[in-house]
Amino acid sequence: MKENRIQLSDHFSYGRLMRFAAAPIMMMVFTSIYGVVDGLFISNFVGKIPFAAINLIMPFIMVLSGMGFMVGTGGSALVAKTLGEGNREDADRYFSMLVVFTVILGASMTAIGLFAMEPIARLLGATDEMLPDCVAYGNVVMAFTTAFMLQNLFQTILSTAEKPKLGLFYTVAAGVTNMVLDALFVALFQWGVVGAALATGISQCVGGVLPLIYFLRPNTSLLRVRKTGLEFKIILKACSNGASEFMSNISGSIVAMLYNFQLLKYAGADGVAVYGVLMYVSFIFVAVFIGYTLASSPIVGFNHGSANHTELKNILKKSVVLMICGGTIMMALSWALSGVLADVFVGYDQGLRDMTQHAFVIFAFSFLLAGFNIFASSFFTALNNGAISAIISFLRSLVFQILAVLVLTLILGLDGIWWSVAVADLFAILISVV
Repeated sequence: MKENRIQLSDHFSYGRLMRFAAAPIMMMVFTSIYGVVDGLFISNFVGKIPFAAINLIMPFIMVLSGMGFMVGTGGSALVAKTLGEGNREDADRYFSMLVVFTVILGASMTAIGLFAMEPIARLLGATDEMLPDCVAYGNVVMAFTTAFMLQNLFQTILSTAEKPKLGLFYTVAAGVTNMVLDALFVALFQWGVVGAALATGISQCVGGVLPLIYFLRPNTSLLRVRKTGLEFKIILKACSNGASEFMSNISGSIVAMLYNFQLLKYAGADGVAVYGVLMYVSFIFVAVFIGYTLASSPIVGFNHGSANHTELKNILKKSVVLMICGGTIMMALSWALSGVLADVFVGYDQGLRDMTQHAFVIFAFSFLLAGFNIFASSFFTALNNGAISAIISFLRSLVFQILAVLVLTLILGLDGIWWSVAVADLFAILISVV
């Protein structure tokens, strides 16, 4: 694949920065879209109870599989810094360790997930009606955890290897696979939640295994997987660097579980279904910010390694402007599309549709602030300062959201749940600025 390559050592104008970030942004948006397809097919072809069921069990699945993103983001920062120091041999060695460790970790998470799925589903509040779908969907998806973790790892590493467009290619291939198989397994063969889970798992193999084959062979990127042992110090450094991303994943899952408990209390299964729609659409919008951080983090890490502080300040200033502009656009889009999105997901049930549109209008305020907070956390990860990154992420995605959802529901009832994310981001942005 021929590329007009932008190098990590370049000076980045707004135009050059956005050109480098375009492929990772599209990659993450496409990843989110094909993740949403499962919910779309289940809601429209299987029903709102199965749709609520997969949203109830999803936080547990994301806790386990999110470790791949932790290894990827933290490891990417370490590899980028090593490349910036001019040591490509060590960069290859560190990268290879991350791949091996991810495979081992993925297999372990699969075993834990399969063993714990039913008791966890009951603990999360699954009703007798929802339980079979929770367990069926969860077990099939967990069988593919290693592939999913590898996919997360390579999505972050490909920008560091100066191959963001290749990352987009693999993501599109995985996404098309998922969409086609969802249409076949769910709509045509009527395999229900198991069909949707199989479609997701097979697509994750495309997104995780194909890049592995690429890096195992001689290639034109900055990195290659080579034979290596595991060094505990390097793995620990990568994981501590990426702790904020894992913390964000864990926190988001814990908060989602709390939200589901509150929603079951205030609105029953319909509330869980509405929250599921919000989360699916939020994945797409927030994916723009995450995609940008995947592109900017290796640049920050490289310039940190080469001690180019002028360029670090340049990236910081431009990124803050882009995040504020992006957040404003996301909020406006969410308002404009709230009715359409509600129709697409739950238009078959008027009460559910009206509740979803109302929730969208309130939830949209969170997009205004989310981008800055996501960038702030990733910026410190890229500087190999996992502690500050983790503090920002921990407060934003766990402490402030838990307080917000508990307090605001006492004051505003159901609307307090829809407001809680925006309120949490408002407090988090104060921490990020400091």
